[in-house]
Amino acid sequence: MDTDQLIEALAKDVAPVHRHAVGQRLVAGLAVGVLGTLLLICLWLGFNPQLDVAMRHYSFWMKWGYTLSLGVCAVVATMRLARPDGGKLGWLWVMALPVGSLAAIGIVEMSRVPPGQWLAMWLGTSWSVCSSIVFLLSLPIFGGLLWSFRRLAPTRLRAAGATAGLTAGAWAATLYCLHCPEVSAIFVLTWYTLGIGLAALLGAIIGPRLMRW
Repeated sequence: MDTDQLIEALAKDVAPVHRHAVGQRLVAGLAVGVLGTLLLICLWLGFNPQLDVAMRHYSFWMKWGYTLSLGVCAVVATMRLARPDGGKLGWLWVMALPVGSLAAIGIVEMSRVPPGQWLAMWLGTSWSVCSSIVFLLSLPIFGGLLWSFRRLAPTRLRAAGATAGLTAGAWAATLYCLHCPEVSAIFVLTWYTLGIGLAALLGAIIGPRLMRW
């Protein structure tokens, strides 16, 4: 049997794959992970008792706008890297837009208060635990995405792991807003982003081992 015959024999009984199969698989894993993170928040942290009041203030939607923007970009990148061809990720510079926008909001907020209050705005009341909580909340979502990757075919494993971690971190931060009472943009920019970055770093480190096929 020559090479062409071997390829023809291997491909003979291969069923066609639905064009949205990758997206559906990743969304399923993401949904399972999100449910796990919500359960973790409910049992461990609890929801902000003033959530209804917080949702009437721009700061809540500022936080959600930031984390959701990062989460959507990361999901798209993860979907591309779940395919064997990998895709180009040069467009990920667009993630700098929400970062830059939040930084601008933070500068405006700081300009409206005396310099003596800047440190309090930056640290809030939970800076020492915020990043680690976001990281821990990302683990169920990252686990759901790893489950999704078990039936996918990534080839750029480190990049795929990093974007999966980034996705998990961004969506975990989005859900963390349901608990977190902090309202300062500079707080969110620093400590939320650090937690998201830690999740992306974890994905980059363990992705090549757990996503290999």
